[in-house]
Parts: sequence; C-alpha cells; structure tokens
Amino acid sequence: MVRELTCIVCPKGCQLRVELEDGAVKSVTGHTCPRGLQYANDECIHPMRTVTSTVRATDGRVVPVKTDRTIPKETMFACMKLINATVIELPVSVGQILLPDLLGTGANLVATANME
Repeated sequence: MVRELTCIVCPKGCQLRVELEDGAVKSVTGHTCPRGLQYANDECIHPMRTVTSTVRATDGRVVPVKTDRTIPKETMFACMKLINATVIELPVSVGQILLPDLLGTGANLVATANME
C-alpha cells in the first residue's frame, strides 16, 4: 500500500510517498530532512495530534485551551467529550493546567489566554 502525505513539520511542505507493508513502513521518499522521515513514520503507524478547543467558564464565557503535547489521534473524541464537560472558575493564566494528564496520555490541557 502507498500513502501520499504532505509533511507539516516545517514550512517546506515536502510531498512524501510512504510504502507500507504488513502495517509497517517499508520506505519513505520525498523528505528533505530527518524530521520529514520521522513525521511519515509517525503519521502512518501512530498518528498524534494537538487538541485545540475552548472550555466553558462559570460566568458563561469560554476560555481557549490546547494540549501541551500531542495525544494519540484515536483518543481525540474521548478527550473532547471530557473537555466539553468541563467548567472552570476564572481567573486563569496562559499555561495554567486546567486538566492534568488527559486520559492518561501525559498531556495536560492548558489555558492559552489570560482571563479575569
């Protein structure tokens, strides 16, 4: 099986061609740096994503949030269910951990804005 990807690690946007065999990466072409090679392997074998969203505050406003590291793609819906059920008290500061260790992924949900 062959997958074609656009690398998102840097602005170059290399066009990658990944050959897969029995669930493993057989070869990668099109990358111009080691990071592109790593991206292709990760994306085809175990895709990871950063989650960006908002959390409700008790006063009705919303606070922008994101995970402080990537999480496995397959956990995103469960993660969003938890985020959507969360209501926080203000004030919050940029980088403040609102939900630690989301679903055991090691990623924390942090505020991305200061709000009083």
